[in-house]
Amino acid sequence: MVYLKEANYEDLEEEYRAIKCIPFYENGYGNTFCFMDRETFFDVGIRKMIDSGRGIGLKEGHVPESYFFLWDDNRIVGLFKIRHYLSEELRNGSGHLGFGIIRDFRNMHYGTEGLRLTLEKCRELVEEDEVYMACFKYNKPSLAVMLNNGARIVREDSEIYYTRVRIR
Repeated sequence: MVYLKEANYEDLEEEYRAIKCIPFYENGYGNTFCFMDRETFFDVGIRKMIDSGRGIGLKEGHVPESYFFLWDDNRIVGLFKIRHYLSEELRNGSGHLGFGIIRDFRNMHYGTEGLRLTLEKCRELVEEDEVYMACFKYNKPSLAVMLNNGARIVREDSEIYYTRVRIR
């Protein structure tokens, strides 16, 4: 069964294994936690993930961002981030959502299902009627995941597609 579970202390081992499998930066998705050793992730990283969703300890100009691991039964296959609202920079950039599927689990429809589940969570966390997302034009799988979930391209530039999807 595929489901989302917010970052938490009870699944630390599996969360750490997943974080280590997601590159620092790939296709626009950033994972600063990947450089942490096990002890640092257990002591600092997971707390930062949880606190970020609560708006605690945010850097200047940052917005609350909740982290959800995508599970298939007892293994993590991806990570989805929901920004609760948009700053001007996010409005003109990466938007409400970021997501990454662990390389070994790509092309298995986890992206589409994970985004569907994440959009359901957005109804609880995001006040706007629409969720804004973006992806590089060369990242066709990411665009397909968005379009499969009802997103529409609202604009583009030479490098990026900007999409929106209604959640209400």
